[in-house]
Amino acid sequence: MSKLLITVLAGTLALAASNPAAALTSKEELKVANDQADANYKMARQKCNAMSGNAKDVCVAEAKGEQRKAKARAEADHKGDQKSRYNLRVAMADADYEVAKEKCDARVGNEKDVCLKGARATHTRAKADARANRTSQEANADARDSRAEANRTSQEANSEATRRARDADYKVAVEKCDSLSGSAREQCIQQAKARFGRS
Repeated sequence: MSKLLITVLAGTLALAASNPAAALTSKEELKVANDQADANYKMARQKCNAMSGNAKDVCVAEAKGEQRKAKARAEADHKGDQKSRYNLRVAMADADYEVAKEKCDARVGNEKDVCLKGARATHTRAKADARANRTSQEANADARDSRAEANRTSQEANSEATRRARDADYKVAVEKCDSLSGSAREQCIQQAKARFGRS
């Protein structure tokens, strides 16, 4: 590949990074973006080798997550469709979740359990939001003939996202009660049930 072509492709990638609406138009540009993600991962991974223990695990998870996000972003920029944008949001949620889980490993006992439940709740909420966003956008795109149907579908998607997030938050609240015992634990669980409308 000539130096001129590499310079042009680098400029195109910089433009796409600064302007999310600018799509990577060719497969060659997509390949360059993916190769750059791999190169960035290798450099970040080398920095992790100087670390040890949980700090190294977190570093590796962050490096892998950034690689995954970059590749999903390049794919979304290349295709520019709803599915690839949804896949990008899911990839971002998954990558953040992996990092959060590694960070929880530095904790012990109930504190670790609460941390993991909180990470799972955040992950569930992010994926539910991505799903609701995709459903909303698809419904709006198909709604030229039926705006009312699009609104109903969008509201259902948002309600489902809210329900999933509340379920995840309830599990976190109950998990926090596990650090207590006896009547204090029972009272904590009852408060969680009341707060989240559980019987």
